[in-house]
Amino acid sequence: MNQPSQPTPAGGLSPKPAAPKPVSTASTPENGTQSPLSDQAKDLLSKDSLNDLINQLPPAVKDAGTKVAAGFNKLSTTEKVVGGALLLLGVRYLTRGGKSHKEKQADTLHELLLFVNDRVEGYKKASTESQDAQMRGYYQQLTSQSRQFANELNGHLNRLGDERETGTTLKGKLYRRLMEATATVTGHDEKAILATNVHGEQWAVAAYEDALEQNTLQGALRQAVARQHDQSEKTLKELKRLVERQ
Repeated sequence: MNQPSQPTPAGGLSPKPAAPKPVSTASTPENGTQSPLSDQAKDLLSKDSLNDLINQLPPAVKDAGTKVAAGFNKLSTTEKVVGGALLLLGVRYLTRGGKSHKEKQADTLHELLLFVNDRVEGYKKASTESQDAQMRGYYQQLTSQSRQFANELNGHLNRLGDERETGTTLKGKLYRRLMEATATVTGHDEKAILATNVHGEQWAVAAYEDALEQNTLQGALRQAVARQHDQSEKTLKELKRLVERQ
């Protein structure tokens, strides 16, 4: 078997969409004190006021809001005041209660790192189960690469003010148990080990793609994730090539 080639880094920076401007839904009297919620709700009684408020909602819920408006206008005055107060509270939550950009980036990194840590454990297990010296060396290289990936992402996580992520996914834990069972039955068959690593790398690629598609990452952090994604894709192609050669 030819010595598998080690993927080389590549990366790209995807454009970051413009963040929506914050909006205000509360009314403030001339004396500077906050008016009661019921008084603010009365501002919603007209169709135009309600439609203006719905236009302030995030796009994901705006379509549902327009349907609410049609039913809202059929209510009695008392029902409108109560419903308006509830709607006002909901809009406040949606427009003001979201996480900061740093927190969103940290959440994305925590989720991605669970799969990167899976990658570490998966290749480490493969390196101990493989009986082929070349493949064992290749899996050891991929274990080292995965640790570098995790350290790089955890470094960004620390700079965002969050703690390191050292966990793995439940799916990964179960899959490694399956690898152990398969190795016992097949006698550490190299093709079976390769097949399990192909599936594991597919999960990693999908996790990187999901992180990039969330559009929460920016700057050097996004470039790092994109570069790791490209290397993971190259590893997946190499593993598939090695399966075909078996």
